[in-house]
Amino acid sequence: MGEGAGVFLLSPALSQARARARLRKIKENLTRLLLSHPQWYKDDNHKPEMAIAVGHDFSALCGFEAPARLAAALEGTPELAGVVGAGAAAALVAAAPGAEADPATFKASLKTAFTALMTAAPEVYGPAVAALAKRLEGEAAAAPATAATASTTTPPPPPPLAAKDALALRLQAQYPGDVGVLAAYFLNFLTLEDGQAIALGANEPHAYLSGDLVECMATSDNVVRAGLTPKPRDTDTLCASLTYATGAPAILGGTPLQEHTVAYAPPFDEFEVVRVRLPRGGGDTLLPPSGGPSIILVGAGAGGLAATALPLGQGGAGAAALEAAAAVARGDVLFLPAGTPLRVEGRAGGGGEGLTLWVAQVSARVLGPAPLVVPAVVAAPPATPAVEVAGVAPV
Repeated sequence: MGEGAGVFLLSPALSQARARARLRKIKENLTRLLLSHPQWYKDDNHKPEMAIAVGHDFSALCGFEAPARLAAALEGTPELAGVVGAGAAAALVAAAPGAEADPATFKASLKTAFTALMTAAPEVYGPAVAALAKRLEGEAAAAPATAATASTTTPPPPPPLAAKDALALRLQAQYPGDVGVLAAYFLNFLTLEDGQAIALGANEPHAYLSGDLVECMATSDNVVRAGLTPKPRDTDTLCASLTYATGAPAILGGTPLQEHTVAYAPPFDEFEVVRVRLPRGGGDTLLPPSGGPSIILVGAGAGGLAATALPLGQGGAGAAALEAAAAVARGDVLFLPAGTPLRVEGRAGGGGEGLTLWVAQVSARVLGPAPLVVPAVVAAPPATPAVEVAGVAPV
């Protein structure tokens, strides 16, 4: 296959109780990294990925803030500016107003400032993180007394702390004295609603902070870490690999394909994800065939799946339909061959939840539509579960 049609991975749904900072490394440097750190980098694949929120409490850091917001962070957070250094901080602030007209100069100043922060010695950034936390805790403690004196006829006071400041305290509680507490001020802080997604392009910093998600990625185990983690860090590679693009990333809402079915197509060709969500009382739907193989994760509920290989609708091959079915429940993972439609039926009693499937498949932009015809009539799958069947194979 072409590079865009590689194998993909659909990870189990993740629950983020602690921040998990990660960065894909650039493909052009993979050979060098494999040779220099074979204990960390195991393959020569890049790893674009997409994260889809499950529930309403998912949050993440993703990509660099817009230039004006970066300048404001350095001017308003003296502890951060102190670690970055007066010269690097002043250069970024001065370049911010002209970032649109002269993006190269601003990117250079951003790279210098961020690298100065991330490569600072622990004895430099550790005390700065402690001082930041002490200051923010004092501001938060003083806020309730101020609010109590407000008149009932005046608007309510603002929150005790800005969102980034509150996040800094949260990260400090999880990773005391970590440079990632300060790095958070450089990055966009996002909260996603259920079913919203972010696609993470090549060489963009990101950290999943809280909530549940389903994550799909290209097949690679390579991760560059530099903060908010107890695992080995490779800060030099991280700082050299970033694109230093700025601005909030696009939030994907998914495209409805039919009732109960939504597709998420990221702006790269390695994969796409389809969500099938049936109501609690049951119901059924049909997922059209993909031109490539698919991996299915049962995210919630219980029901039945039927994989059907159909005769070609044009040319009249006349081959009899071949069907295979399996009962599924939350946590099951299955493989679906290319070109196979999938009939989905929800069943009551799935833990009070409707059947939800997450289907990772090769992007239709790469392989095009499958050559099979989707039948108009949807029948119920057999009630008897199968441990392993020809069309739908449990992994």
